[in-house]
This record gives sequence, C-alpha cells and structure tokens, in this order.
Amino acid sequence: MRIWFTLTGTNHYFGQDFLEKGMKIRLEKEPDNRHDREAIKVLLDGVGHIGYVANSPYTVIGESYSAGRLYDKIGDTAKGKVKLITDRGVLCTLKQKKDDDPVPPEGEAKDPGEETADGQPDE
Repeated sequence: MRIWFTLTGTNHYFGQDFLEKGMKIRLEKEPDNRHDREAIKVLLDGVGHIGYVANSPYTVIGESYSAGRLYDKIGDTAKGKVKLITDRGVLCTLKQKKDDDPVPPEGEAKDPGEETADGQPDE
C-alpha cells in the first residue's frame, strides 16, 4: 500500500516553484511545536525546512494522510518523494522500508507494471 501525504505551508519558506516530481524529501517529527503536537516538518537536502505535512481538513488534499494519521506510522524521521505539484499543495509518497512492503495475498500476484515503494518499476 502506498501512503500519500500533502506537503503544505511552502509559501512560508521558499515557495514551491523549485520543487520537481521525483525529488527526495525528509520528514522529521517536531514534538515541541507549540501550535501542533503532531507536527511533521519537511526538509530538502541543501535547502532545509520547506514546509509541513498538512494536518488540517482545509490543507489535506483528497484522501492523502494528514500529519495526525501519519505520526504513529513513522519513527522520528522518514523519507518521502514528491509526486504531484498543484496550486493547493504538493502530493508526496512515504518511502517505506522493504520490510514494510505489503505481501500480496496468496495466489494474487503484483501487477508487473506496478511501481515499488521507491517509485521504480517493479521487475
């Protein structure tokens, strides 16, 4: 199962014009955030803090995970990848460890064209 989340708040940092599909990002819990105890900041190597995982029904796009839903599913840090850039926010996926990849039920094969958790085509 691929976990999607919304990156938001980029306008408070560097904007989102520099973001590109496929960019690797890092998520870091921010438990001492005075506005949101489930805050997860998003960082980009070489740039720094670029925004947060959305945690409001007004900023979460579609059925993507909010920071509250994602908070207990990751450790103190996690990795992600930018997938779609919109005017409302940036949709990203959580990079799961190979151990976390779901195993298809017995007798059910993975679709040969399906991407793996790291976005590469499954061979």
